[in-house]
Amino acid sequence: MKKLVCLVLFCVLALSLSIAFAETDAEYVKAKGTLVVGITDFAPMDYKDADGNWIGFDADMAKAFAASLGVNVEFVEIDWDNKILELDAKSIDCVWNGMTLTDEVKSAMSCSNAYANNAQVVVLPADKAADYPDVASLAALNFAVEAGSAGEAEVSALGYATTPVKAQSDALMEVAAGTSDAAVIDALMAAAMVGEGTGYDNLTYTLALNSEEYGVGFRKDSDLTALLNEFFAAASADGSMLATAETYKVQAAVILQ
Repeated sequence: MKKLVCLVLFCVLALSLSIAFAETDAEYVKAKGTLVVGITDFAPMDYKDADGNWIGFDADMAKAFAASLGVNVEFVEIDWDNKILELDAKSIDCVWNGMTLTDEVKSAMSCSNAYANNAQVVVLPADKAADYPDVASLAALNFAVEAGSAGEAEVSALGYATTPVKAQSDALMEVAAGTSDAAVIDALMAAAMVGEGTGYDNLTYTLALNSEEYGVGFRKDSDLTALLNEFFAAASADGSMLATAETYKVQAAVILQ
């Protein structure tokens, strides 16, 4: 009996010690030497240059944050609808891709301070936009939306028909091809990719369905969140955050810390 009690006490002690000395998220990232960032193709936040390198406001800030930790950065394209699963499975270390701070996101992740303002806007063929002056007039349309996105949530809340696609860029392609009547995407993306001088000069964005804020998501209780908030504060103070925003023409949306 004494042996059994001792064995149980030993197991409890071993478990307690393993918990006490478990590495934090920051220690885990530093030990492997890489911060793995989950993204989608989303100009002007995360997209590839002519050489195939990831650039954009979020991408550049993620590179700078990784450097502040003394690690490399790796960008991994994910299905946006699976972002929480990818994070919990440690396939990625954070979600940093113009992510709207919804109640679902905030309950499933440890989220940074908001760093940019945004809205979900309606994208339509330019020659048809005048036919849809308000939200009620959109009721009969079918909307291409990124699965799991804030845009999908806004359209679904209205009760309007949706066609979920993998990325917001795919939603634009649906409208340009005429396979969907309209799309709902982030205002920052619409400003960069829609209208005169862009690859979608036959499209325009019109009504805003909401207002929202972007944040970065880490695993629950991650100590990386506080480190990122400190990084944002420092980057705001030294001007590097605003300079990066100006590079990608998103300075009006950035929330300095």
